[in-house]
Amino acid sequence: MTWSGLNVPPSAKGGIVTIGNFDGVHRGHQAMLTAVRGCALDASSPVVVVTFDPHPVNILRPQIELPRLSSLKTRTELLKRFGADEVVVLHVDNDLLGMDPQTFFKQVVIQQLEATGVVEGPDFRFGKDRLGDTTVLKQLCEQNGLRLQVISAVRHDAEMISSTRIRSLISGGRLIDAVNLLGHSYTITGQVSHGAGRGTTLGIPTANLESIAELLPADGVYAGRCVLNGKPYACAVNIGPNPTFNDSTRKLECHVIDFAGDIYGQAMAVDLLSELRELHSFDSQEALVTQINHDVLRCRQIFAASEI
Repeated sequence: MTWSGLNVPPSAKGGIVTIGNFDGVHRGHQAMLTAVRGCALDASSPVVVVTFDPHPVNILRPQIELPRLSSLKTRTELLKRFGADEVVVLHVDNDLLGMDPQTFFKQVVIQQLEATGVVEGPDFRFGKDRLGDTTVLKQLCEQNGLRLQVISAVRHDAEMISSTRIRSLISGGRLIDAVNLLGHSYTITGQVSHGAGRGTTLGIPTANLESIAELLPADGVYAGRCVLNGKPYACAVNIGPNPTFNDSTRKLECHVIDFAGDIYGQAMAVDLLSELRELHSFDSQEALVTQINHDVLRCRQIFAASEI
């Protein structure tokens, strides 16, 4: 019986395939896409990326909370930005995770994707209990007449670039370092909701973002950008409580610089570019406003210089 958790459009069949989580689509993933595109050009085939959703860890160990670095929508956009012709979502369930490597390869790679070649990294694992590695993959590709390329890991400061490493940097508030490894800004998506209204009172209105699925950075103030009505704007983003007003609720508040309009209830994506400072309690509202105005100036400068 063929597993049915994969919907492969005709345009994604017969391509050069790479399979993985691709969470964050970091510089290591981008190197993979470059290699896939090179093979695809030689073979006149499409570049096909297969990504898992949800993450296998969420099924195997549901007690472990693993926030993603990118929503499925953002991940798909990034994969296509960096070279994918087709992005196919592999729905992860217990049936999939119970397949041995040979069955997975036969049903997914051969029967459903009809792949003509495969590109993976050196740490690629597949099949039940991750028993399939690049040695097993090589044997299966040879048996089925598929071209295989295993690329070298991409390193930074002598350490492999990985989603796990980037999660650690973001959790620690080291956004500049995380963005460097990502090779693009870090995007957080959510729904705009009403907050306490203090920002409007201070003359600096903010949009509160709720229902955020991505990993939130450590508490602090960050520079970012967003696009509203097709126009890009600089943003000053506060993540965490508001100690000046004795508000201990952790939240994300975004001041969209030079924007006037009603966006409450809308979906919103904010690209975080850099950390600015830690959170502080100020002696007065005037001191707080002075600091925010300074933050806004720095956000304008970072926004103007941003290229990724």
